Formats: sequence, C-alpha cells, structure tokens
Amino acid sequence: MKKYILLIVFFLSSTLLFGQNKKIYQMSKWEVDSILTAKSAENLTVTERMDFYSQLFMGMPYGLTCVGDGPYALYDTKPQLTFDTTNCMVYCEDVLALSISDSYENFFNNLQQIRYKDGIVGMKTRNHYTMADWLPENSWLLHDVVKEVAGDKAKTLTRTISHKQFFENKGIADMRYVKEDRTITVNYISFDVLMGVKENFRDGDILALLFRNLNNIFSAHMLMFYNTPNGKVIRESSLSKGTVLDTPYDEWVSRFQNSKKYIGIALMRVNDDINTPGKIILPWDICSMREKSKSEQTAK
Repeated sequence: MKKYILLIVFFLSSTLLFGQNKKIYQMSKWEVDSILTAKSAENLTVTERMDFYSQLFMGMPYGLTCVGDGPYALYDTKPQLTFDTTNCMVYCEDVLALSISDSYENFFNNLQQIRYKDGIVGMKTRNHYTMADWLPENSWLLHDVVKEVAGDKAKTLTRTISHKQFFENKGIADMRYVKEDRTITVNYISFDVLMGVKENFRDGDILALLFRNLNNIFSAHMLMFYNTPNGKVIRESSLSKGTVLDTPYDEWVSRFQNSKKYIGIALMRVNDDINTPGKIILPWDICSMREKSKSEQTAK
C-alpha cells in the first residue's frame, strides 16, 4: 500500500512538472485535472494558486465572445468553457475557479457558481455587470477593498443599472425574471492616487477599470495585480494587445493619468477566511457560503 501511494504521488508530481512547461491552452482536460489535484495538495493559499494558474494563461489569444451558456441554451450557445481564447472577465473567473478547486469537475462547477447567480446557467442569470452583479453575487468569495487600500482618498460613484435595457439591446423581448433597474454606489480609487497606494495591493487583487462618463455601466475591463521577481505587475487579457500579458504596474498606471474615458478602478480581494493555506471549496458548499455571506451583509 505504501509503495502504491508513493507511485501516485510521483505520478502527480511528474504530471505537474510536465504541465508547468506547457500553457493551459496546450493541455488536455486530463492534464488540467492532474495539475489541479497535485496543486491542491500543496499548502498554498488561494491567491498563491491564483498567481500560479494565471501564469498558465500567458500568451492565450483574446476572444471577446469566447464562452456562452452551452449548446442547449436559448440565446448564447457557445461552450461554457474553452481554453482556446479568453477575455478579461472570463480570465479572472477561470483563475479564481481553478484556484479554489481540486479537480477538473469541481473547477467546472465552481466556475458556474462564480459566473451565474446561484450557479443557475442562463443569459438572465449570468453576472454580466462586474460591480452590480458579479461582485455582489460573489461576496462569499471576494470583497471590496478600495477604502482599505486608499483610505480617505477613496471616492464614490453612483449610477443606475438597467438589465432590461441591456437585454433589449440584445434583442430579447421576454423580461420575466429580469432584475429591476437599480441605482448603485461603488467605491473607487482615482488614477492620481494609485502610485501612492501600490504597497497596499496584494497578490490576486482584482481591478475593475471604471468608465468616466457613461451613466448606465461602471466597469469596462477586469485585471489582476501580482508581485513578481520583476516587480509589481498588472496581469490581464487585453483586447488591444490581443493576448494575456503582464504590464509593469507603474507603466500601466501612467497610461491613465490623463484619461478622458476612464475615471479610476474598483478593487476586489479574496476573503481572508478563504485565503488560507490549503483551502479548497467544493461546489456543493457554495450555496451555504453564499447564504451566510448575504446574512452577514444584511446584519451590517
């Protein structure tokens, strides 16, 4: 039995080392599964695993409409998962789901819990709006840290989000089960403050780039922050560059100092009780985690 266990450990370790020489878009599902199993056995935090998995996407081509709700969906029949291309939100979702999972199947199901309200797959339940849907529905996993990072330099932005208008623009007439219009206020950090607070960022922090003048949407783009041997970087799936890449933090911030299109960033961080060594989340536990999070938010 001992020899058998050692063989399994050797196999998983060998597979992981092999996988590290390949990018995730060059791997089979079985290779991804083996890496997930081996990596989850290491005593790493979720954000340490985020750093590892996010690097496996480097060089992946950008695809604006890379995923959908599956072949049997009514509206968007693209696959629910692909590693051929990615976009900014899908990239962040995939990295988060990989980083809390211990197998390919659990990764796939955790991904649906992150991407959709209550994990229910469909156009109307997808968390389309980063600040109005995605962050609130994933409060069991992430929280807003703008004030923690920027202190009294944090600012707020208020806008009205209309799901009905969003779906009408997609040619959808059935408005049953669509959220009512909501006026929402979010915290943000302006670009002129970002240089001075960069030491308060942590690995795996997720940024949302916010529009300056649009009154019916907040976020234009999602990105991640990491400390690397080459310094602090912004890691993203970039439409303009057409791929996943790192940009030095100072260089990235400098681009937006005089931006007329964007006003600043929102900032999200994995919850402390989840970001602990060895933590794995199983898909069937998320429902109770979500309910607990919502109860705590209501009690505040």
